[in-house]
Amino acid sequence: METQKSFEPKDKGSLYLVPTPIGNLEDMTFRAIRLLKEVDLIAAEDTRNTQKLLNHFDITTPQISYHDHNVKERTEQLIQKLVDGQTIAQVSDAGMPSISDPGVELVKAAIEAGISVIPLPGANAALTALIASGLAPQPFYFYGFLPRKKNDLKQALNDLNKREETLIFYESPHRLKQVIGEMRAIFGYDRQVVLAREVTKRFEEFIRGNLEEISEWTLSEQVRGEFVIIVEGNAHVVEEGNPEWEKWSVKEHVEHLMEEKNVSSKEAIKEVAISRDLPKREIYSAYHQLDEH
Repeated sequence: METQKSFEPKDKGSLYLVPTPIGNLEDMTFRAIRLLKEVDLIAAEDTRNTQKLLNHFDITTPQISYHDHNVKERTEQLIQKLVDGQTIAQVSDAGMPSISDPGVELVKAAIEAGISVIPLPGANAALTALIASGLAPQPFYFYGFLPRKKNDLKQALNDLNKREETLIFYESPHRLKQVIGEMRAIFGYDRQVVLAREVTKRFEEFIRGNLEEISEWTLSEQVRGEFVIIVEGNAHVVEEGNPEWEKWSVKEHVEHLMEEKNVSSKEAIKEVAISRDLPKREIYSAYHQLDEH
């Protein structure tokens, strides 16, 4: 067991986790500016990017790079500086350190070395988008970036489809169309979703609708900017075990969806094909053959 009293005098330095704006420089806090001026060193994900922020606020504190490619080497160096009594502020390019950026390794090492880790509140894209989404703000489940490989992406979404909480993701513009398409196939076309684009920036935009509508939007628009995707939780989570439809025939399964969701046979056939992991043409053929007899 370990207890940290953040502001008691100590013979070691402190590690400050300082959030930076996610698009609007006015979102920098007075405390964050003061601490960046007072610390001995700033560990930055990209020193060139952070230098623009420092210049804007007349901060002259020296920087050192700390990113995915030098984590092991830099962590050891920074911990030694902290043990020697220096104070260090860690920043990412935008938002909170450690969330989807480097930082967690340094935090763990600092805690193990008995160094106080002091977080500052500040800009965060996920929560900023969530409170304006119109979807249930709690409980929520923050996932971040989904897997890049198609099979891993499908598996992750299938697992997430068992959750009742509002889901929050980060996504880049070039992958948005694929991710929304997979969500539509796995979550169902009527699940509510909000795309929060370029949050806090000049071209901030919220696109709200169900997954069918949002999927069509991604196909018709030139997708630009960074996105937070917020998806309504699954209000009809099936308990672990065999799904109810396993005891149904294809015809019964299709007709059940048509009645329950008030959709056409075409839409129901699509969903049955996804649920049963079978080609749509096979479900179509089975449904209509039965219908003919």
